Amino acid sequence: MRGRKKSRETRLALERIQKILAKAGIASRREAERMMLEGRVSVNGKIVDALGFKADPSRDHIKVDGRRLAHPEPKVILLLNKPRGYLSTVKDPKGRPTIMDLLKNVHWRIYPVGRLDFDAEGLLLLTNDGDLAHLLSHPRFSVPKTYLVKVAGVPEEKKLIRLKRGVMLEDGEAKAVSCSLVRQREKNSWVRVVVTEGRNRLVKRMFSAVGHTVLKLKRVEYGPIQLGDLPFGQFRYLKPEETEKLKKISLA
Repeated sequence: MRGRKKSRETRLALERIQKILAKAGIASRREAERMMLEGRVSVNGKIVDALGFKADPSRDHIKVDGRRLAHPEPKVILLLNKPRGYLSTVKDPKGRPTIMDLLKNVHWRIYPVGRLDFDAEGLLLLTNDGDLAHLLSHPRFSVPKTYLVKVAGVPEEKKLIRLKRGVMLEDGEAKAVSCSLVRQREKNSWVRVVVTEGRNRLVKRMFSAVGHTVLKLKRVEYGPIQLGDLPFGQFRYLKPEETEKLKKISLA
C-alpha cells in the first residue's frame, strides 16, 4: 500500500515541461514549446522534444540552453490577523504601513489573497500559490467570507432581510448569504455577515444602503479557515489539512 501511495504522489507531481518553464518565468507556454522543438530543453541529461513529456520540477534535473532550472519555491499559505492601520498590499508608494511590515521574518515572495481595507482587521490569507489565490478570489467559486460588523444603531429585522434579499449599489446588486444580529447596545450593535463577493468596500456599502454606518469591520472566516484566537499582528502557517480544505473548494 505504501508503494502505491508513493507512486500516486509521484504521478500527481508530474507536469508538462512547457508548464514548468512557464511557471519558472522562462517563457510563455507557447514559447516553451518552440524551445523544446528546437532541442534546447533537456531532462536528466536527455533532450526532450515531445510536447507531452512530463517531469517533476522538484526532483528532475531540467536544463534550458544548458542552464539548470532552479527548483521552485515550496507553496506556502499564511494566515495573518491584520490589525487596523495596515494596507493589504506588498508595497505602498506613499510609504504607509503595509502587511509586509508584519511579515519581516517570512522569506517567501507571498501576496495577499483579496484584501482588507486600511481600517478593517482580521483574517487575511497570503500565498505564493497563484492557482490557489485565483481559486479563492474568483467570483466563479463563491467562497464565503464571514465578518463581524459593528454598526451605528441597531438594524431592524426587516433591514437584515433586505441585506439577504439584495440591495442595489452603484456597481450593481449585492446580497448577503446570511446576516444576523449577535449583540446590541443602546447606540450600536454587532452583526455577523457572510458574503461571497470581494468587491471594494462591499460590506460597508451594503450597510450604508440600509442606513447604518460601519464603525468596525473584522473578518473571522475565509471559506473553511477560521481566525480563532490568533493575536493581532501575528501570523501562522496553515496546517496541511486546512490547505486541503481550501483546495477542495473548486470541487464542491
